[in-house]
Amino acid sequence: MSQLKLAPALTLGRFDLNQSGGIGLPVLMVGNRKPQGEKVMAEDAPASKRMKRKLYEKELRKLQVELCHLQQWVKAKNLRAIILFEGRDTAGKGGTIKAITERVSPRTFRVVALPAPSDREKAQMFFQRYMRFFPAAGEIVIFDRSWYNRAGVEYVMGFCSPKEHKRFLINCPRIEQYIVDAGIILIKVWLEVGKDEQEKRFAARINDPLRQWKLSPMDVQSYNRWYDYSRARDMMFKATDSKHAPWYVIRSDDKRRARLNCISHVLKAIPYKRLSPEKVILPKRSMKGHYNDAASLRRVRFAQERY
Repeated sequence: MSQLKLAPALTLGRFDLNQSGGIGLPVLMVGNRKPQGEKVMAEDAPASKRMKRKLYEKELRKLQVELCHLQQWVKAKNLRAIILFEGRDTAGKGGTIKAITERVSPRTFRVVALPAPSDREKAQMFFQRYMRFFPAAGEIVIFDRSWYNRAGVEYVMGFCSPKEHKRFLINCPRIEQYIVDAGIILIKVWLEVGKDEQEKRFAARINDPLRQWKLSPMDVQSYNRWYDYSRARDMMFKATDSKHAPWYVIRSDDKRRARLNCISHVLKAIPYKRLSPEKVILPKRSMKGHYNDAASLRRVRFAQERY
């Protein structure tokens, strides 16, 4: 595999949420398309100090409130959006997706995390297994890994041929143009974790029984092939970072900052307005047919109360 350079410049974008009063947070954009008013940050800029939990939870709540407003807007305007997350193992995709979805409706924000393709899916057109999960009106679909598996793990681990990989890199921007032309908002996020931080997270997965389920033989091999994945990433960025479907890179060594950065970016990428909710007044409960409904529970079996 020939080594290709990463797109030339990474630009720092600030997303100041005036509605929520949240802090402005940086997102890196692949390529040399520098939005007006944004500052440039060097690729090797030192990582900031870890964000404290108290500040993180304060800012997260503000952003999650805005996600609820976004949800109402998407439903009211019948918008369709796709947010796809890519990145190395342990980059923080799952935690970031959880932060986005924990306060919104799973009927509006649908998460898709596909297993390895079946024999039947392998015989289909490559994009077919993903398109069946695309959003209908009033939905946002979040892909926890996506069709970009072909540019990453499938290519590096030999699950696809070099010819199939090349064909994907050529056709992917065309298909994404079709997606965008169909009126779907497409947001592509790459979470970038450093080598040292990834090693710490792998060690935590090995030793922590609450995280061991995240560790697979494929993860161990990916750890061993850091630079193969780096080259595959660079090739992917060069071929698929387009004006109609740009890549945005978020540094994720500090998980808390990465989650806030990502939510802030999503809120900026899908324009919305706050809608005034209808005032809800609880009616009086009807006493028609009333009876001692607590007494009837004496005949059922309760789980043991251990706490």
